[in-house]
Amino acid sequence: MNFLLTLLIGIVAGVIDVLPMIKMKVDKYSCISAFVYYIIIPFVIFGLNWFGDLWWIRGGVVAILMAIPVIILVAKEDKKSPIAMTIMSIVLGSIIGVLGHFFNLM
Repeated sequence: MNFLLTLLIGIVAGVIDVLPMIKMKVDKYSCISAFVYYIIIPFVIFGLNWFGDLWWIRGGVVAILMAIPVIILVAKEDKKSPIAMTIMSIVLGSIIGVLGHFFNLM
């Protein structure tokens, strides 16, 4: 059950991230990459035991740390996207972390 709930959280986060990308006509490989990132990141966030009592900070920190390599690659070609990617990583990562805490997945 935990696996399916974690997967569902990742799918929902992926859809939330990818929908604006589709609207902006971002190429399909970037959309697929972002979707797969958000399917995987809840498993990483829920699998780590960082920050102890500061559980609410774990999701945002882990998500931005995992996104930094891709953000650096994107920054070479596009100066606006890294800002959006950083914000979405922190916000969606934080939401994933909070959901994981309240659903007892961490």
